Amino acid sequence: MAPSRRSVLAGTLAGIGAAAIASTGRATSNTARFSLKFAPHEGSFATRGNLVEQIAYAADQGFTAWEDNEAASRPVAQQEAMAKALRQHGMTMGVLVASMPEWSQYRPLLGSGDRAEQDTLLADIRRSIDVAKRLDARWMTVVTGFMDPKVPVDIQTARIIDVMRRAGDIAAQHDVVLVMEPLNTITNHPNIFMRTIPQGFAMATAVNNPAIKVLADLYHAQIQAGNLIPTLEICWDQIAYIQFGDNPGRLEPGTGEINYHNVVRWLRARRYAGVIGMEHGNSLDGRAGEDRLIAAYRAIDAA
Repeated sequence: MAPSRRSVLAGTLAGIGAAAIASTGRATSNTARFSLKFAPHEGSFATRGNLVEQIAYAADQGFTAWEDNEAASRPVAQQEAMAKALRQHGMTMGVLVASMPEWSQYRPLLGSGDRAEQDTLLADIRRSIDVAKRLDARWMTVVTGFMDPKVPVDIQTARIIDVMRRAGDIAAQHDVVLVMEPLNTITNHPNIFMRTIPQGFAMATAVNNPAIKVLADLYHAQIQAGNLIPTLEICWDQIAYIQFGDNPGRLEPGTGEINYHNVVRWLRARRYAGVIGMEHGNSLDGRAGEDRLIAAYRAIDAA
């Protein structure tokens, strides 16, 4: 692998490179930028140092976006350091999770009629908007909770639509888009409420607020229903954010059954200019896995 920009700078700090950085206030990469906004996350390049160092390394490799599900739970000082690094490298911030579900407790039950749980979601969204502003983030993920076995599905749907209308009113005031994420029930999230992209499409359509859209995580979508490109085509008007991950294994493209070359071609034809979150792990540990990750995204970026 060619040496990274940081290793080159280590030997030329007193030279032209350091002068250029000092004059512009922004580091430049010696690797071609990806044409699409693929967004790694903390852990994608774990061997390269701490969070800020991983952002710098990702930029060195040509990535132009970043995402962080855990951003709202980080100390403010770390959020500010991340924001500074992203601005320095000209990277777009992708999603952060606005309200983290209690996964082991199968909560919240937003369709149960429990006003306290609904209000907690809305309070989390308000707090997370401050984080989004700090990070220059436009999108925040919302998980619409779990199924309540005691309440008919249609009643739960109506109640969750009502909650998301309230959430959309909050988000719209701050120019933030809440993206509802359908998750699979077969491998990862039994009893989750929102399970398919079409279900998200129906709910976003009913909410009828541009601040409420759908996050299409293609790993979950492949497990739950498949038929990815036709589904994206039908539901496109309500999709605001994309995430990649192959199946089985939730690893980088090329490790499973999803034809990400064709998905990328379809996104190009749609002129999708948004972020594509790399919502998966690496198939190999260490630097060999990081190199393979980069190579996988170079391959589909050339599609």
